[in-house]
Amino acid sequence: MISANNVTLRIGKKALFEDVNIKFTPGNCYGLIGANGAGKSTFLRILSGQLEPSKGDVTMSPGERLSFLEQDHFKYDQYTVLDTVIMGNERLYQIMKEKDAIYAKENFSDEDGIKASELEAEFAEMNGWEAESDAATLLNGLGINTDLHYKMMSELDGNEKVKVLLAKALFGNPDILLLDEPTNHLDLDAIAWLEEFLINFENTVIVVSHDRYFLNKVCTQIADIDYAKIQLYAGNYDFWYESSQLMIKQMKEANKKKEEKIKELQEFIQRFSANASKSKQATSRKRALEKIELDDIRPSSRKYPYIDFRPAREIGNEVLTVENLTKTIDGVKVLDNVSFILNHDDKVAFVGSDGIAKTTLFKILAGELEPDSGSYKWGITTSQAYFPKDNTAEFDREDTITEWLMQYSSEKDVTYVRGFLGRMLFPGEDGVKKVKVLSGGEKVRCLLSKMMIMASNVLILDEPTNHLDMESITSLNNALIKFPGVELFSCHDHQFVQTTANRIMELVGGKLIDKITTYDEYLESDEMARKRQTLYTAVAEDEETE
Repeated sequence: MISANNVTLRIGKKALFEDVNIKFTPGNCYGLIGANGAGKSTFLRILSGQLEPSKGDVTMSPGERLSFLEQDHFKYDQYTVLDTVIMGNERLYQIMKEKDAIYAKENFSDEDGIKASELEAEFAEMNGWEAESDAATLLNGLGINTDLHYKMMSELDGNEKVKVLLAKALFGNPDILLLDEPTNHLDLDAIAWLEEFLINFENTVIVVSHDRYFLNKVCTQIADIDYAKIQLYAGNYDFWYESSQLMIKQMKEANKKKEEKIKELQEFIQRFSANASKSKQATSRKRALEKIELDDIRPSSRKYPYIDFRPAREIGNEVLTVENLTKTIDGVKVLDNVSFILNHDDKVAFVGSDGIAKTTLFKILAGELEPDSGSYKWGITTSQAYFPKDNTAEFDREDTITEWLMQYSSEKDVTYVRGFLGRMLFPGEDGVKKVKVLSGGEKVRCLLSKMMIMASNVLILDEPTNHLDMESITSLNNALIKFPGVELFSCHDHQFVQTTANRIMELVGGKLIDKITTYDEYLESDEMARKRQTLYTAVAEDEETE
């Protein structure tokens, strides 16, 4: 068990947390939720001991081990992948190194023998002989193939490092597990594996995530941060949402009844207070009136942007024809004779683990990259708006937000442009902020403003939910559901894909699987599973041949 006792954290004059008291017990997975800036990651840092609160303390049950997902992707570059994972249990890794150092001695003394014997006993008690196989199981489950296990961390790419650090956090059955955005940069297969792992995990888990489906799948309780307090709700994310809305509704209804009672008492007092025969009744009602207190209903600190994509022109029947597109990146054929035709009501989700292939295809269709061979043709009624996965170049300039957005607007009117920024939670004074200093979430909201103001009838979005909070993801999800044009998008948010897409495409080894279906039906389809397995096997055989 881990608990926060009267925890307060002040940053300047602002209290991020105020006298927070909460217990997290074994057997539960807690989803820690709240608006951007509410302090979710900060609270995890307080629980893990990385940050001292201004007041109060954090206590753990004696002898328990806490593990947390680290964010520094370069910290373990000098270690092998397997060693990095095993370091998740610091004491076990220390024993392994002490043993190796003793056995490497040329002059092995009696004292060394005694020490080695003690270490071996502790090592066996901690299931040390299974450490490498347990670590390998975690890595394989997350999609890190065996041939990478003995490589140095410095040889891995960013997404692979994220998976290794996650395996490190999960290693060794920790008593308390803290996970800050564990699904970021994971493909959908790895997320599904992690969901099953956490569902079967019997100790305490506290997780921060913007993935609603993930929270619904793994959480048994929700810890909601709002107005510097944390309130616990039993159940998953959807149950929290329904419960919190029901609570507000009930409080409003109760207040309405109290207000009606107050009015009734006030009218009686006003009417009969001067009447001698009814003065006692008037006095009694005054006392009753003084006892009535309205519930203090504070609106949530959460803010939902208003996202609404309205195409300037209706799309025709001819949308997009792609024929035999082929592209090689760094010696790897990421697109191999890819062909498909888009219809005027298609909302296509590109799924699967090959992010490079998806990004490459989107860049080609957006006109930012040339294919090695093959062709594509947009219909004459189409206009495209593109959301890039990497937006670094887009914001590497001295423009203010208003100036930046103005260049994409057909109407060069400041008030008109600021209207779009206001919808995306940029108030008037924010319009003069430089785009180069914006946070990740602010940049995403700027790009969505750009897509709205362009009024295109085809939207191409490459991982648009990265850096967004739950409220913004919900707003974007709803906007894409009702958008009357064509969509091509990639996203690791299961609920987002399931509720938006009516057609699923997956690139495996450069080859395309294309199915008109929902995402859940796609995952459950035996036919699709066979196709995927056939392509994965073919890719593996090609790599072995090379």
